[in-house]
Amino acid sequence: MSQSLLDYRLIIVTGKGGVGKTTVACAVAEAARRAGLRVLLAETGSMEAAAARFETRPAPLGYAGRELRPGLRALRIDPHEALSDYVGLQLGLGPLTDRVLHSELFRQLLDAAPGWRELIILGKTWHLEQKRDLEGTPLYDLIVVDAPATGHGLTFLDVPHVVQQAVRTGPLARHAGWVEALVHDRARTLLLPVTLPEELPVSETIELVERAREQIDIGVDRIILNRLPTRRLSAVRAALADLPPDLPLAWLPPPPDLLRLVESVAARADQASTQRIRISARCGLPIVELPDRPEERALFDLVTRLADRTLDEPVWPRSSTDEDSAA
Repeated sequence: MSQSLLDYRLIIVTGKGGVGKTTVACAVAEAARRAGLRVLLAETGSMEAAAARFETRPAPLGYAGRELRPGLRALRIDPHEALSDYVGLQLGLGPLTDRVLHSELFRQLLDAAPGWRELIILGKTWHLEQKRDLEGTPLYDLIVVDAPATGHGLTFLDVPHVVQQAVRTGPLARHAGWVEALVHDRARTLLLPVTLPEELPVSETIELVERAREQIDIGVDRIILNRLPTRRLSAVRAALADLPPDLPLAWLPPPPDLLRLVESVAARADQASTQRIRISARCGLPIVELPDRPEERALFDLVTRLADRTLDEPVWPRSSTDEDSAA
């Protein structure tokens, strides 16, 4: 059996753009909050998106962050602000140094430097995980990181190792080692891939899991399969096929048009079933299935309804033939 998500200290959520990565990260954070944990939700993108999953009129989170719900704090890790924090802790941040770090020229130079943003964001994450109250208790029971999309997710996680290889001594190498140790600690840290039951996102997630195991050595024990069609339409298809094609159905389209519509939806469900089996088999991992909820118009409604589903025990999917037989 997989370890419960609530037993980790750090969950890094990643996935191809458009698969619902941010929504899933928010749902995991909300589920942990409901379970009584003190949760920090950390965004890493250039634009804030988490607050809109909890509020109808979201206010900015900022680098300092704020409480979204009792027990749930959220912030955006701005790499420039995090760098200022780091330099201040290491060297002491005087007015001149502060002006240099916040100058537009210095920002442009940093933006052109490969890997620094990822290292600083991960370093800030490590610092947040290390925070304790006056009694020595961790300030947060769980930190959920809405990480960069799949294409940059592994680069994001591999930077501490690269830095250690390039810089053998000194405080930077030492701190990168601490961050790398947290990433590799399977008891504390989990990489949580999110995907859709479609061919391209599934293929990218399979590659992500393979590379995460071979290159990063980070724990991956389940895959979140988002927006999975749940409706069985075989009975509806059979009923429509038996109707006379010219049967009047009031304001509804004629039976042949309805049948084509239902067959299109059924084909998507069949493809989803194929992809869920494929990703589980190729990755050797169970999956957590989150249903498609097109009726949810507000993002905060969607997060509220999906939250507890993210804590479901991962399952090994059976073939569609087996499931139809069981039904």
